[in-house]
Amino acid sequence: MKQFRHLNLWLLLCTCCLTLLEAKAQQPAMQVSGSVKNERGEPLSAVSVKVSGADRGTVTDGKGNFSLSVPASSLLVFSYVGYDTLQVTARERIDVALKPSANALNDVVVIGYGTQRRKEVTGSVATVTAKDFQQGSITTPEQLIAGKVAGVSVTSNGGSPGAGSVIRIRGGASLNASNDPLIVVDGVPLSGNNIYGASNSLSLINPNDIASFTVLKDAAATAIYGSRASNGVIIITTKKGTGGQLAFAFNTQVSVSKVAKKMDVQSAAEFRKYVDSLGGGTFDNIHSYKSLMGSASTDWQDEIFQTAISTDNNLSVSGAVNKIPYRISLGYLDQQGLLRTDHLQRMSGGISLSPRFLNDHLKVDINLKGAYNKTRFANNAAISSAVYFDPTQPVHATSPYGNYYEWASVDPVSGAITLNKLAPRNPVALLNLYNNTSHVYRSYGNVQFDYKFHGLPELHANLNLGYDIAKGDGETNVPAYAAQNFLDGGQRNKYSNRINNKVGEFYLNYTKDLKEINSNFNATAGYGYYNNLSTNDNYPGIRANGDTIPGSKPIFPLDKPENTLISYYGRLIYTFDGKYILAASIRTDGSSRFAPDVRWGTFPSVAFTWQASREAFLQNVRALSDLKLRLSYGVTGNQDGIYNYPYQAIYSLSGNGSAVQFGNNWYYMGTPAAYDAGIKWEQTATYNAGIDYGFLNNRINGSLDFYFKKTKDLLNTIPIPAGSNFSSTILTNVGNVENKGVELAINAGVIRNSRLSWDVSFNAAYNENKITNLTATKDSTYPGTLTGNGQIQINTVGYQANSFYVYHQQYLNGRPVEGVYVDINKDGVINQKDLYRYKSPFPKVTLGFSTQLTYGKWALNTVLRANIGNYMYHGIATGAIRANILNPLGYLANSMSDVYNTGFVNGQNQSDYYIQNASFLKMDNLGLAYNVGRLMHDKVGLRLTANCQNVFTITKYKGLDPEIYGGIDNAIYPRPRILVVGASLQF
Repeated sequence: MKQFRHLNLWLLLCTCCLTLLEAKAQQPAMQVSGSVKNERGEPLSAVSVKVSGADRGTVTDGKGNFSLSVPASSLLVFSYVGYDTLQVTARERIDVALKPSANALNDVVVIGYGTQRRKEVTGSVATVTAKDFQQGSITTPEQLIAGKVAGVSVTSNGGSPGAGSVIRIRGGASLNASNDPLIVVDGVPLSGNNIYGASNSLSLINPNDIASFTVLKDAAATAIYGSRASNGVIIITTKKGTGGQLAFAFNTQVSVSKVAKKMDVQSAAEFRKYVDSLGGGTFDNIHSYKSLMGSASTDWQDEIFQTAISTDNNLSVSGAVNKIPYRISLGYLDQQGLLRTDHLQRMSGGISLSPRFLNDHLKVDINLKGAYNKTRFANNAAISSAVYFDPTQPVHATSPYGNYYEWASVDPVSGAITLNKLAPRNPVALLNLYNNTSHVYRSYGNVQFDYKFHGLPELHANLNLGYDIAKGDGETNVPAYAAQNFLDGGQRNKYSNRINNKVGEFYLNYTKDLKEINSNFNATAGYGYYNNLSTNDNYPGIRANGDTIPGSKPIFPLDKPENTLISYYGRLIYTFDGKYILAASIRTDGSSRFAPDVRWGTFPSVAFTWQASREAFLQNVRALSDLKLRLSYGVTGNQDGIYNYPYQAIYSLSGNGSAVQFGNNWYYMGTPAAYDAGIKWEQTATYNAGIDYGFLNNRINGSLDFYFKKTKDLLNTIPIPAGSNFSSTILTNVGNVENKGVELAINAGVIRNSRLSWDVSFNAAYNENKITNLTATKDSTYPGTLTGNGQIQINTVGYQANSFYVYHQQYLNGRPVEGVYVDINKDGVINQKDLYRYKSPFPKVTLGFSTQLTYGKWALNTVLRANIGNYMYHGIATGAIRANILNPLGYLANSMSDVYNTGFVNGQNQSDYYIQNASFLKMDNLGLAYNVGRLMHDKVGLRLTANCQNVFTITKYKGLDPEIYGGIDNAIYPRPRILVVGASLQF
């Protein structure tokens, strides 16, 4: 809090100074003044207002207002990206409304190390701007584009505050390395380091500061990022100052979150009836299970979940001081979780400055962002405990465990109470007697210099210096009397780490038009330096009374993992006759993670684009606005997700129990881990063929892409012969994975007039993943690598990654027969050889649909998403067995109601009965907005919004949520249904 108060004070002082300087800046005399709004009546900032045929002009401020001194009878030209240009004869007062452009092909698209006109883009690139973001209560930035881009899936990690999401672009390309895309914010690549105490590193980025996402999908677009680009690249551009007069924007939201769906468990009445139906049974010679039942009727899910209230407030001020545009922002998020005691507070601030020097030859962009998170994490173990805890027991009881009811036995003679250490714990006690609170600080930013050479304006030099630093610390406290840590005497454990990442990039860009040969050359060459350093503190285990748990004291007080990447890159884009575009790039990366002789990797790409719609034979096809054909090939790499220096022998010191005594001293012995001295990059080769199209003056537009990706030198853990290394397995480069698919995007302006507009966007993607090799030599007997919970999944040649590995259940009269499976190999015995690969957790098809209907001041919008072909392992339902309910260890446990469908007595965890179709259709968002307009003598603009998130889900899956990345459903934190009301003010 103290550090954040300093940040607040610093930003406040900057705001005051800039405001005072602005007040002193001379303003031109106003002969013409007015305002510019969009088709919904909202003010548009940064609209260019110029005198036709002259060099004189200005831009609108944050309230859409402008003033300009012009000659009499001048013609003013109003222009803005994405809107039709408008010309108006000068008069004393001009108020105009711009209409969305039907042809936005000249929009500028952000690409790696530069920008490019959309119509000249050679790669598969998608852009989502603020007007198309998901609406409502958005905590982490990736949620803004869920369902918006073909081939991009955003899967929530659950409903806890700041949980974040798993992002995948065109499926996963790796088995052991990272499948996360590279994320670049304002030119700063985020390393993805784990920040202790942060539920997700992206939770420290305020979504309200983001202006646009650009997703680079194929190698033609991503290869310029080389060794970090196999999983695609997401470029985030934050909001900048636009110049003009001082303007304020304030957005506020209040949201209410409720549980959308609860686990289907037995009620107290159903539970009693079930136990009675089994005759009670006995767990020893004295007691029966019936005698263990209590007299309460407790819905444990109601006891642990709550109606959560959250607020999100954001204030920004923008303007210009002495022609220097600036934007300063402050944000405060206070979010309660569905689980009681779950709470996130985020305070954020940012400043951007864009000064220009040397008669606009030197452009400087400064972007600084900071955030502080204070989080209390609820004990998520309470979720599974609420499923299994006996519903006939009360929440509270007289006990030594904080007066919470817990499973324990009483000695009839001494009266001593002994905790049943293997029984489920009281869910409410797991929450209330657990306090895990963290404090996390993060700041990231950069300063970028762009110098246009005097005498050679086609040549630009660009220097980018960036940083990403963070500090996280926290403490977990559990009292000694709490049953959850009773045997350890409670806990008072600490954790902390620090992140210090540095970025240095320099590149030259030369752009030249050669009109005599009808050609354009755009060349870029550069150098990059990236250093990632973490400092992770090691602490001993501490009991609640402050005593150190014997044997838990770490040998080293801290670890400092560090890696450095050095890069050289170049790109050439050649355009002939405005119709034929050839682009090629190459990047070579050297990583300290690998041995010197294999440290450097080279990643090339080449792409060709044909602007077919500009050919003479298509000029008279009036319905055709745009037709562009794209072909590309490129190679990218992957080094993330593995530990540093895997090519070196790594020794781990033994614990206290393995120390060796020499004389009076004890020495810890070093144990080596297996290593591969020649380990290197994974490499992914991608082929892409695409079509960009537009019809009816681009009222209908979109793209169609076909791709094929093949990853070789796959980082895979394989068995090795005994004695050949220091372990029976080793991580090495072996194996191949293929992804191939189709992506379709359609955008349509169905209706557009002065009162009514209706826009529709649809995207669909098909992806097929297959492992083609896993071993260094041909071995038909090698089944693959087991993965997943209880090794329920496997990576096998010829199948999708993480396919389920199960027995084929037999049924009688539609009911599964316990322990009876299909003899797959027909050898007369049911054993491990009868396990078979069945279905995949990853969808074959993903769909996204967005629409907005605007009538006058009203706007209605919705977003729907669908996955088709994904399956889920219903892990929670595996506990719905009689042996768990009447546990021989002397306690009762509840279960899912599925116990009535199976009648299983013992666990059948590897049965394909639990593999269920998890295809779904979800309405993510339904929103209504009303633009009140300008109030208080046109000084304040007001817009009101109402949203419902997680509106409904249609699925055959019987569990809580059909959308869990990885396909294993254990006790996941449920995603809430959220009702949000908000207001936006501009003044």
